[in-house]
Amino acid sequence: MRENSSILRADVSPIADFYVQVPAIFRIGPRALLLKCLPERGERHLSCGFALSSHRSTFRPDPKAKFFYGWYIVSVGFLAHVACAFHMSSTLSVFLKPLTEDLAVSRGVFSVLRSGEILIGAALAPLVGPLVDRYGGRWLMAGGAAAAGVGFVMMSQVDAFWQFLVLRWLFVTVGGVFMCHMVVSVTISRWFVRKRGRAIAIASLGQGVSKVLIPVVTAMLFVWVGWRWTWSIFGVITLVLIVVPALIFMRRSPEEMGMQPDGAMEPVESVAMLKSAESCSPASTAEPVWSWKEVIRTDTFWIICFIYGMANVGIAGLNLHVFAYVTDIGFSAFVAATVLSIIASTQLGSTLVWGFVGERMEIRRSSMLMFIIQSAGLGLAIIAREAAPLYVGFFLYGIGLGGGWVLQELVWATYFGRFSLGMVRGLGILVTHAFGAAGAPFFGFVHDLTGSYQLSFVGFVAALVVSAFLCLAVRAPRKSVAVN
Repeated sequence: MRENSSILRADVSPIADFYVQVPAIFRIGPRALLLKCLPERGERHLSCGFALSSHRSTFRPDPKAKFFYGWYIVSVGFLAHVACAFHMSSTLSVFLKPLTEDLAVSRGVFSVLRSGEILIGAALAPLVGPLVDRYGGRWLMAGGAAAAGVGFVMMSQVDAFWQFLVLRWLFVTVGGVFMCHMVVSVTISRWFVRKRGRAIAIASLGQGVSKVLIPVVTAMLFVWVGWRWTWSIFGVITLVLIVVPALIFMRRSPEEMGMQPDGAMEPVESVAMLKSAESCSPASTAEPVWSWKEVIRTDTFWIICFIYGMANVGIAGLNLHVFAYVTDIGFSAFVAATVLSIIASTQLGSTLVWGFVGERMEIRRSSMLMFIIQSAGLGLAIIAREAAPLYVGFFLYGIGLGGGWVLQELVWATYFGRFSLGMVRGLGILVTHAFGAAGAPFFGFVHDLTGSYQLSFVGFVAALVVSAFLCLAVRAPRKSVAVN
């Protein structure tokens, strides 16, 4: 006991300084902080970037732990992804023709709706990200779900396009930012390190399940109750799936509940790991704390943003216009609906596989593989003039698309760590969504000007190829101070 007291006295000054610098990261008392930061627990100050393979850190499993609480977080994330699919562009594409006819707007003008949603999400992301880092996703998700649910119900009563636009932007879009992808993925990334890929993949399956079922369910609801009541039903389901589960189960991080990521007891640093940390090699287990100024000064941040931003342009456009594209080139509405189901099914089926791929393969190479598969499949679909090759092409595209849900989250967490991930993801979304905002109107106005989607789809294939090879240019950012 006396020996421990002497250790505490010897380390008060540097640890107190550390506590002052990052109060938002460790919301615990000074005594608990000192106990957590003893030298044998591994506080480290490094002069190198965060490790590429840090999400594979070695932990001692806790033999007493029966069920890790982080899987409750994943379960709520799954439900959130189910509800988030109600306001995705792929769902909106099913409403495109009846809404444009009833509200008397062109496809190009209607596409501006989706671009505005992307820009609003991009503008809010840098504000929401730090809130997730500081407070967690509990109240953010509950409040966002309440706003989105009410917005869906109100959308069923509109008589003009401008009313639909305002309600969609102010309620559904803003609510979606607080309850959906970024908040869920950042929270899960804080709870998991070694098993991060599979955890994010399992939560993302909710979105895949919805994308498979929604086209069929929506078509049935159109016949039974019309598009107006369909929006109301989506609103009620959103409230039920997210508000109560988020309030009951969501927590900010394992540390605030006295746990470690993945349900481990404590990080175990082998001699090899300690040596690699001192030499700044990629095996380091230390995680940095970033400021937004430091993040935007790194080449890594901008390269990742450009890679996924280029892809987002095409994904946003294709999601909204793929149904219309397939029917415009001579196929029936049934074939177009089948294409939507194929994309959603393969995206769903491949998501968990991509989670394990991201854990076992270097993240740059797994991302490159994802983009290559997407581009090959879409290229085949573009030249197809029969249903069979069209289905095969979109089948491959869907497989690659399934990796986007998982690998993008792993990329950011791998290169920038857990402790500032909300802020980093918020900044990244601001940039990548700015790219994506151009996608839907680009596809729509190209169709209005040329009478065809061909040029926009070919451009999407080119963007995927560029993104694939840019993945090899990503390098770990350098950070002067890191935290174990």
